[in-house]
Formats: sequence, C-alpha cells, structure tokens
Amino acid sequence: MLAYGCTLAICAVSFSVRMLAEPLLPAGFPYVSFFPAVILSTFLFGVRPGILAGILCGLIAWYCFIPPYFAVKITGGIVFALGFYSVVVVIDILLIDWMQRANRRLADERERSERLAERGELLFRELQHRVSNNLQVVSGLLSLQMRGISDETARLALDDAARRLALIGRIHRQLYNPHGDQLHLAAFLTELGADLVEASGKAGVDFRVEAPEDIDLAPEAAVPMALIVAEAVTNAIEHGLAGREKGEVLIEVWQRKDGSLDIDVSDDGAGLPSGFDLATTDSLGLRLAQMLARQLRGSFILSGGTRTVARLRLPAH
Repeated sequence: MLAYGCTLAICAVSFSVRMLAEPLLPAGFPYVSFFPAVILSTFLFGVRPGILAGILCGLIAWYCFIPPYFAVKITGGIVFALGFYSVVVVIDILLIDWMQRANRRLADERERSERLAERGELLFRELQHRVSNNLQVVSGLLSLQMRGISDETARLALDDAARRLALIGRIHRQLYNPHGDQLHLAAFLTELGADLVEASGKAGVDFRVEAPEDIDLAPEAAVPMALIVAEAVTNAIEHGLAGREKGEVLIEVWQRKDGSLDIDVSDDGAGLPSGFDLATTDSLGLRLAQMLARQLRGSFILSGGTRTVARLRLPAH
C-alpha cells in the first residue's frame, strides 16, 4: 500500500509540473513530465506500481494535454499518440525490471560466493591446523621410540628427525594462508629464532635479527628456507656455543644489487673445527641444508673467522 501511495504521489507531482510548464512548452508535448514518473515508480517500487503510473499518467495526459482539452474523444491522432506513449512506457518498464532482476541475481551470486569463500578459508585453516598437529604427533612418537633404542647413532638420527618435524609443525600455521600472501621475512625470522633459542634451553643466548622490514618471502619458499635457517641457528647454539651459557646469535638479511638475498646466521662461539670442509661433512643437517638451498636455486656456505657465519643466498625472483 505504501508503494502504491507513493506512486500516486509521484503521478500527482508529475501532473503539477506539467501544469506549471504548460505556458512554456510548445504544442505536442503531452507526456514530457510523465515518462520520468513511470520510470521512477518502476525503479523504486517494481513492475505493478510502474504499470499503475503508466496507465494513470497516460489517462491524465489524454484528458488534460491532448486537444480537445478536458474531453474524452478518440481520433486517429489521439490513438497514435497513446500508442506511442504505451510502447515507450512498456519498454521502460521491461528494461528496468530486467536490470533489477539482473542486479538481484548478481547480488545473490556475490553473497553465495562470499559464503563459499568463508567456508573454504575455514576448511583451509582447519586442514593446516590438523597437518600441524599430525606433525607434532609424529615428532612425539619418534621421541617415544627413541627411548627404547640403545644404539647412540640411531638415537641421534631419531632425535634429529623428531626435532625437525616438531619445527615444521610449529611454524606450519604461519607459513601458509588461504590467500597466498607473502610472508614478512623479518617478523618470520624473529619468531623462528626465538622458538629455537627457547627450545635449546639456554636462557643466556642473545638472539637478534637485523633485516629490512620491506622484504617478503613467497610461502612456497618458506619451508625450505626455515629449515636451513633453523639448522644454522641450532648448530650455532649446540656447537658454536657448546659449553657456554651465554653468547650471541645474529641473523642478518642483505638485499644485493642484483636482487639476490643473503641470510647470514653468525655466532661469537668457538668457531669451526680445524680442517672443516662443508663439501665432505658427514652432518646430516648440513647436507640437508645444502640440498634445500639447491632446491631454491640458491647456495649454502659456512665460513669461519672471528665469527662463524652460515650464509644462505637466494636468487632474485
């Protein structure tokens, strides 16, 4: 009822405008203010109020603004004028109705797409959560299995595997997101290093990260990069700072002129053993770091001196 009442009001306004404009208009423009009334009523209230506006405005124009004025007569010219008006009004109503139906369909599709996107993101996060938990469970099982093994070599191998699985499980949630966003490298390395220092149990280790805030890393490169950096930090704590409760471990990130990226992990510990050669080392972790670096099309090197430096060089993207 409100829609039809507003439609009648719009028709009344159109009639008033047409009456006021009568002295200014030349003969032959009986519908000049009524087409907008039909269009506005249809757009605001739908097809039926639009049809009402079209019929009412047509009758008003016929009776008041088509000669002979204020008389009901049928002539060939009047029939033609009313037919022209009817065709234009029908086309306007149909076009507006079609556009509104199309807009409603688009709105429904957009709402459905948003619901599907929200559901997909929820499922994705749940999947990542379950994967991370499963990795932690496997790490725990390896740790339990290690207790029943007396062979020291086997125990160390299981311990390394459990530690790496636990590391992947801890960082898995932050490595991936459903939108494929880039990772902020400085924040990621800070959190990773803090976890590793905490896991080592050495409260006296001074750990720092010096990296530009504007460097990002693609998620697909994050896992191998994290494993390499974790191996370097763990070696610095366990071997470089062996026998010491205090020491410094520093991660520095450098952007080279050619676009490549250097990630240096250094410590102020005891340094590399005499005659150490990375190419011939039997350390599984260091061999794994070299292999992962090659997968990233980069390189991994160790150098001694006043500070032991493990450098991961990543090529420009």
